[in-house]
Formats: sequence, C-alpha cells, structure tokens
Amino acid sequence: MYIKKILWAIALLGLLVAAYLAYFVYNAMFVSNTAFNNEEAYIYVPTDGRYSDVREQLQPLLKDINTFDALAQRKQYTTNIKAGRYAIKKGMNNNDIINTIRSKNRPFNMAFNNQQSLEALAGRVSMQIEADSLALISVMRDPEFLKANDFNNATALGMYIPNSYEFFWNTSAEQFRDQMLTEYKRFWTDSRLEKAKALNLTKNDVMTLASIVYEESKQGNEQPRVAGVYINRLRIKMPLQADPTLKFAAYQLPEYKNTVIKRVLNKHKDINSPYNTYMYSGLPPGLVTMPDISAIDAVLNYENHNYLYFAADAQRLGYHKFAKTLSQHNANAREYHSYLSKQGIYQ
Repeated sequence: MYIKKILWAIALLGLLVAAYLAYFVYNAMFVSNTAFNNEEAYIYVPTDGRYSDVREQLQPLLKDINTFDALAQRKQYTTNIKAGRYAIKKGMNNNDIINTIRSKNRPFNMAFNNQQSLEALAGRVSMQIEADSLALISVMRDPEFLKANDFNNATALGMYIPNSYEFFWNTSAEQFRDQMLTEYKRFWTDSRLEKAKALNLTKNDVMTLASIVYEESKQGNEQPRVAGVYINRLRIKMPLQADPTLKFAAYQLPEYKNTVIKRVLNKHKDINSPYNTYMYSGLPPGLVTMPDISAIDAVLNYENHNYLYFAADAQRLGYHKFAKTLSQHNANAREYHSYLSKQGIYQ
C-alpha cells in the first residue's frame, strides 16, 4: 500500500513536471513575445555576426529574452547565425521570430541620385548597406576592374545610373559594384547604343556630356535643347565653353575647397586644366557630376536646332535664353550678369 502511494506520488509529480514543461514550451514557442508598439521592428545581423549581436538587438524588442534564448538554443539558431536585415512583426512568438531571422532576409530599395563624386556616392550607399565607404571606394576605383570594363578614374562615376535598386542590407562592397555594372549594361539598350553611335560618341562620352547638360539645366524639358547646343559645337569643333567644367576644374584647387562658385569669372577661364573647356576643345576627360537619366537621354535625343549659345534667363530662373549669334548671346549674358550684380552676387 505504501509503495502504491509512492508510485502515485511519482506519477503525479511526473504529470506536474510534464505539464510545466508543456506550459514552458508553449510559452516559449507560441505566445506573443514582442514588446514594441509599431507594426514591425528591424534588426540588422552583420556578416560573421554572433548570437550575442542578435540578442543585444532583440532584448529591448521582446517581453522575455530568456524564453527566446531557450528556444533559439533548442532550434540550434545560436550556432547558425544568418546575416541580413530582418523584420520582426508585432505579435510574433519566439518560433516565428527564429524562423524569420533564420531565412527571411528582407531586401529593400536603395536610392541614390546625382552624387558629385565616387566618394560622395560611397558615403550615400554606406548609409544604406553594411559595406563601409572605404571598402566601397576601394572596389569602385580598383584599376583592374576599371580597365576590364572600359572605365578610368575620370569616367568611373558614369557606371552608376541614379535610380532605385533592390539590395540586401548585407551586400558587400564588391557585390554592390558588380550589381551596378549589371544595371549599367542593362541601361545601355540597343536603342541607346545606336543613338550614341550615330552621334559618334562612346558611352563614356555620352555620360560626360550628360553630366555637363545636367549641371547646366535641371529642367527636363530644356535639357534636349541644351544638349543640342553642345552637339552643334562638337560638330563644328567649337570649344564647349561650358561653365560647369570650369567650376569642376576650380574645385580641384586648394583655394576653392569648401567654396561655392555662384558666378563664373574671367579668372576661372585661366585655370590650366583639361576640364577647362574654354581653354581646351572637345569633351573633358570625364564627368563633372552624376547626371540623371533625363540628362543622359537628352543627349541621345538632343533637339536638332541651329543654336550655338545659351545664357541663364533672369526672367525665368532655372531656364535659359538661346541664341544663334554671338551678338545676341552677349546681349542675353549682359542681362543675366546685371541681374546677378543687383542680387549682390559677384563671385
């Protein structure tokens, strides 16, 4: 009888333990464990990240980190970390969270536009993916890569077409560069290549001219006319005399660092630089900025006209007055210079 009672007690204790374990497992796996109010929160797991990195980010997002630890260990996640950007949704349980951060690396749309240089682009991109700006600059300027793909340091910026692209957060610098090369090749359709050939321009030439057009006018409906002026000048071997190239040349000099040139002066035309298109004919060695797609297509679909000159329009800021003769252009230029002087802009 005594032994029977002991057996019943052991059985009852076993049931209690089993019930507790079942309760613990249920709580660990199936009860909501999020502690934030937004619809979702993100964690970023670095390449070669450890469980401690994941845990540190999750702890303020969860009600009970201990039950998460227990299940993560049970499911062998603690020794099988996956890099990426993961969305934890409000109301998720531990099992859902582990399944998410194990296999649901979420891509995002990276956007960049009109960066002035590779360094500026690297800085912009490094704010959106895991790779840092130094790593990005290194692969962007890799001599072997540039040579193999018909670029150099002056034209390399032209490989990056400003747009929105899908990336994973844990994209490496090299993966970013290589994907952008793929996007660049996709951008240059047969139609665009044929139009460049008809202009007797290479892809790099088109990008360089587009960068000048973009700096001259941000107005999409005017850019083809501006491009037409430069195409006309190239055809008759007239110097481009493009102010954006003068500014670019000046900004390479120590005395112009951290300055903004609002008015191009005669002294700028004396800067001895291959980017000085008043001093040297033809296109400069490379881009002066990153052109947008509208400026690139403006070059390829330039307006066919007889204009050789243009000057900023004081009555319609952001637009220009176009002229066929130098005398008419000088009159337009005097009008705009007068406007600048009235605004107190002298340099």
